Amino acid sequence: MVLHVLAIAGSPRRHGNSETLLDWVIAAMQAEGGAGIKVEKVALNEVTVEPCRGCNACEQLNRCVQRDDLDWLGQKLLDADCVMLAAPIYCMGVCAQAKALIDRAQVFRSRKYVLHLPVVPPERKGKRLGVFLSTAGQTWEHVFDAAVPAVKCFYHVMEIKNADISYLMVKGVDHAGEVEEHPSAAADAAALGKDLVRELRRRFGDDC
Repeated sequence: MVLHVLAIAGSPRRHGNSETLLDWVIAAMQAEGGAGIKVEKVALNEVTVEPCRGCNACEQLNRCVQRDDLDWLGQKLLDADCVMLAAPIYCMGVCAQAKALIDRAQVFRSRKYVLHLPVVPPERKGKRLGVFLSTAGQTWEHVFDAAVPAVKCFYHVMEIKNADISYLMVKGVDHAGEVEEHPSAAADAAALGKDLVRELRRRFGDDC
């Protein structure tokens, strides 16, 4: 069995600090999992995910009325065994590109709570993992506090429980490349990647 990982680089700035964290985790997962891990990386600034219109049409249609790249990305979010979202903090919340994706997950909320339809197959509930990677220029203790509830909501409507979300959030890195000088970020990312593979194998089978 091959484990499927969807890695989303949410920053408008390619190869910046949050995406570097993501790349470190991916590298560790691939080193630990070998051929048993398949990672697909999507950069949100290279696709089109429009903001939610708040029309609530998904409560009747079981799909969004907007036709953009969420048509294919939405299904990948549900099919992946592990979904990783990397996004920097802008003005105390996740950047606009990541927030648009989170808001468009409203379609899964409608499916789950209004239409009472399965979001993922029952046998996959409770098995999938979520990851939130983030960086912030500020050094305040509370700099990530506003982002975390939105991320929890994003994963919750996709049937990934709070207990199954891992976090790596690094503050005090602002300009591109600064995370590479952080004393523990690279090692923490590598450790997280290895832990994720081990947990996925435990949940989906040791033959992965």
